Amino acid sequence: MTYSAKRLSISFYKRDDVVQIAKELLGKKICTRIDGVLTAGIITETEAYCGENDKACHAYAGRFTKRTSTMYKKGGTAYVYLCYGIHHLFNVVTNIDGKADAVLIRAIEPLEGINYMTERRKQKGPITKMTAGPGKLTNALGIGRFMNEEDLVSSSKIWIEKTDLLLTEKDIIIDKRIGIDYAEEDAERMWRFYIKGNKSVSKY
Repeated sequence: MTYSAKRLSISFYKRDDVVQIAKELLGKKICTRIDGVLTAGIITETEAYCGENDKACHAYAGRFTKRTSTMYKKGGTAYVYLCYGIHHLFNVVTNIDGKADAVLIRAIEPLEGINYMTERRKQKGPITKMTAGPGKLTNALGIGRFMNEEDLVSSSKIWIEKTDLLLTEKDIIIDKRIGIDYAEEDAERMWRFYIKGNKSVSKY
């Protein structure tokens, strides 16, 4: 199978600065193809999680479980887990094998297959808010546990592409991560990033 040259390469994911990667994922296009149906959106919001040294990270202090084992794989691996038994959340594993760094994709702007997204979400409100949240976007894109451990470089189910959208530092808002009060001092890290002025963001 031939893959688009627009896909992000393995070298993008295997770098050791998860915070920088979280910023650079903004403006990229995430795509899924399920049963022949293509859906896609522009990544508008991300959060960085830094492996064993981050109390907000599932793999903090070397925690290795059936769930977190995916985080220890090479950069470019999809990490999908069920949150509170309700929502699937999609993360991009970064760095090399064994480091457990990851970027949570928190929101996207719908771009392709919007009618399918609307059907999956049973959307009644504004389209801009249909994917403004980590659980909302996975529902809209059809992302589930069956995509856990997919290789984002070669998968036919899920991947991330480059776009022509050029963002500068002034286009990116930097803030604290959401829902991690338990992480003590690490809850203060300014590791959430979103595109300034974009309506498809979970929380301003």
